[in-house]
Amino acid sequence: MKTTVKEQLDALLKHADRVRSAGTLSLFAREPDRLDRLCHEVAGVRVDLSKQLVDDQALSQLVAAAQAAGVNNARQAMRAGAHINQTEQRAALHVALRAHEDFPVSSEVSEVLSRMDALCARVIQGVATGARGHAFTDVVNIGIGGSHLGPQLVCEALGNRDSSGPRVHFLANVDGGDCADLFARLAPQTTLFVIASKSFTTSETQLNARSARAWLTSAGIADRELQKHFIAVTARPDRAQAFGIASENIYPMWDWVGGRFSLWSAIGLPVALHLGMNTFRALLSGGAAMDAHFFDAPLEANLPVLMALVSLWNGYHLGAGSYAVVPYDNRLRSLPDYLQQLEMESNGKSVSFDNTPLECDSALVTWGGLGTNAQHAFFQLLHQGTRFIPVDFVVALTHPAGREDHHDALVANCFAQAEALMIGRRFTPEPADNNGIELWRHRESPGNRPSSMISMQALTPSSLGALLALYEHKTFVQSVLWNINAFDQWGVELGKELADSILVELQGAAGGASSRDPSTDALIRAYRKARAG
Repeated sequence: MKTTVKEQLDALLKHADRVRSAGTLSLFAREPDRLDRLCHEVAGVRVDLSKQLVDDQALSQLVAAAQAAGVNNARQAMRAGAHINQTEQRAALHVALRAHEDFPVSSEVSEVLSRMDALCARVIQGVATGARGHAFTDVVNIGIGGSHLGPQLVCEALGNRDSSGPRVHFLANVDGGDCADLFARLAPQTTLFVIASKSFTTSETQLNARSARAWLTSAGIADRELQKHFIAVTARPDRAQAFGIASENIYPMWDWVGGRFSLWSAIGLPVALHLGMNTFRALLSGGAAMDAHFFDAPLEANLPVLMALVSLWNGYHLGAGSYAVVPYDNRLRSLPDYLQQLEMESNGKSVSFDNTPLECDSALVTWGGLGTNAQHAFFQLLHQGTRFIPVDFVVALTHPAGREDHHDALVANCFAQAEALMIGRRFTPEPADNNGIELWRHRESPGNRPSSMISMQALTPSSLGALLALYEHKTFVQSVLWNINAFDQWGVELGKELADSILVELQGAAGGASSRDPSTDALIRAYRKARAG
């Protein structure tokens, strides 16, 4: 964090104590225009920050801190295609995938979209067929992380829409049971695989891809016809070709698109194949509308900026170590998982751009669950626990299922939980019972637990695209405030390297000394013993 920014934030610490003591309800009384100032709607997404435990003075100073941190310059540098991913000397131009006409990579993006259009038409119309001439009824996306979470979220969220496309499945985990369960439900002759891997070396994806190829081969599909069942999305077409995928079935990624920001590229092929290119293009359009707002709106009325600043306030000034994402919509059940990767892989850093350790914590821990299920799981801790945990509630005000009694109950619970977290509950002190229990103390809830209400009139491809772009830009703004790089992920490499070397030991001959720590060495021996029977 830049020194001047830290000084501005530190100046707010005592004020934060005063705000916390006053409580959220008092802020509504002191600030008559609070709801108007803290509610904004962009591209079909409405964000209400009025239940956050932050006042006008704090927000004004936080906006000043964002200006001092260079948020204005950073967002324009992203738009211009500058190398804002400095540790890898790359641009971060995922926004160009959503409005490619405005960027210098327009022709590249346009060509891929046209190819996706043609492929989807051929698959959905049954022109593209497998080795035995059958149309594809199922598509399996093999990828992990950013090559998996985004497409799965979108397919789940929009899967209720009319579509004549094939069913879609996702194979990410290297767990062999997951692989076996999936293959048991599919027919080899009618299954199309999309291998999504930027490097085409990701170990989990490679193992699952080899298992898919072996499954097809075991069904009698000849090697020369296997390529009819495979598509690749990668930045390394040479490796995809070496795997046996035909060049015309390889769709490019670019080094200026990070994995967790890649949904908008050909990584989104499962979405387009399942729901059609019109749906995919509408998703892009919604993201582009949020991009335009982010790039052009003043900081004090900029939704991603305000969300980033409120999150910073909750962590730095009010002591939150995590925040919960609770979608009140089964279609958005994978949103917490998606945001976990987006925020924690992006901003889980401890060294700033000036090569010095951070002087504060960076990303909050992102977690969550599906409402109303979560109310019967972790909400007890939110209401009465000792930890201070802000919440993002996400809800669509209408639902295509048409079961109004169900949706009424769903939305009522969503609104009620946000209100309950804010107002709490108090009781008049009463004498202890015969066991010495003062029950009123156990029933009280302190309140002043902050939340944001993120709502959409309807969950559509456009509003979903805007929602995801909103969180992307929030994540980027936070990285600028901490002066860290949101677009690399060096921390995941060590575990991968160690896993490769341990795999050799697990599958190798018994015996021989190990240089590992005693615990890992004992685990390896126990596994080899179990594997040997």
